[in-house]
Amino acid sequence: MKLEGIKVLDLSQFLPGPHLTMMMADHGADVIRIEAPSGEPTREIGKKQGGTTVWFNNTHRGKRSVVLDLKQPAGVAAFLQLAREADVVIEAFRTGVVDRLGVGHAAVRAVNPRIVYCSISAFGQVGPLAGRVAHDLSIEAESGLVSLNTGHDGRPTLPCVPAADMAGSLMALSGILMALLRREKTGVGDFLDISMQDSIVSWMVNVVSPVFAEQRELDPSTERSLGGNAFYNIYRCADGRDLTLGGSEIKFARNLLTALGRPDLVPLCELPPGRGQDPVRAFLVETFAAKPLAHWEELLGGMDVCWAPVRGVHEALHTPHIAAREMRLDFPNGETHLGIPIKFELEPGSVRPGAPKLGEHTRSVLAEAGVAEADIDRLTGGRTKD
Repeated sequence: MKLEGIKVLDLSQFLPGPHLTMMMADHGADVIRIEAPSGEPTREIGKKQGGTTVWFNNTHRGKRSVVLDLKQPAGVAAFLQLAREADVVIEAFRTGVVDRLGVGHAAVRAVNPRIVYCSISAFGQVGPLAGRVAHDLSIEAESGLVSLNTGHDGRPTLPCVPAADMAGSLMALSGILMALLRREKTGVGDFLDISMQDSIVSWMVNVVSPVFAEQRELDPSTERSLGGNAFYNIYRCADGRDLTLGGSEIKFARNLLTALGRPDLVPLCELPPGRGQDPVRAFLVETFAAKPLAHWEELLGGMDVCWAPVRGVHEALHTPHIAAREMRLDFPNGETHLGIPIKFELEPGSVRPGAPKLGEHTRSVLAEAGVAEADIDRLTGGRTKD
């Protein structure tokens, strides 16, 4: 697999770091999860399947777990011993914490100049907000995205996907891979300062044009992809199900409106998003409300129009296409996993079910790194060998 031979030390928690290191593990990296004695919080968050939470399984498969207390000198010394042979270190503490603990970039680089060290934080290592604690919702709110995610009452609603977390995960993965590629030429590692806010702000290309071009706030009801375009919207059917039109190109509008007997409305779809398209929206609301979703699925299925039914998550993850793409995987041990989105023709990734027990690999990993047996006993409290 693509990342065989790459050793990763993961100090992060929750989602961005563990998700990206899982992707690296899926493609062959040796990921060693460094956990505090209390363990990764997601071991206990959400529903369990086979005794382990689904969240933990889907971010920690294929990894090894080592318990180290980094508040103790012996734990720090053991970590730095592991770092001597590592390729990547990932951390997601509050800004400055790793330096106070003695496992920051400078300390690791001193024992391994080839290290690629990635710090993931809410707002980055520098700037007025550096050091402020935040999870996804607060980051999206600070970045302006929650203001665009409005309900029918016009008020902001909770985002359903942790976009800032996942954007940070993917930006960190991309940066790490770039740094590893560059290291092949220079022999020198690098330090990555990944801000989840930076990451999600860079994804706002489709909504920033009024901000940059007209120096104004956005009104979601008049923006192309936020409700202002009749052919980029959600419509209720007669049976209470919903469907979406998701392509505002004029050819799609022409195809559907002609089939529905209203080609006269096509010119209105060429107007800018906003009130000018209200007659088209009103027609589509009335039309879709007259028949159940099954009727529209049959009609639209044979038409060149961007559309999709609004599915529940359970329904969506049990569709034939998701199965064909292997994005939902059921294993004999009773675990269900989300699949691998990065699909290579050569050396494809592999999902290895079975997340590690807390500290399951502490002894074996430390022994591999050359830590003396007596020191391992002191670090583990003499617990049974793994």
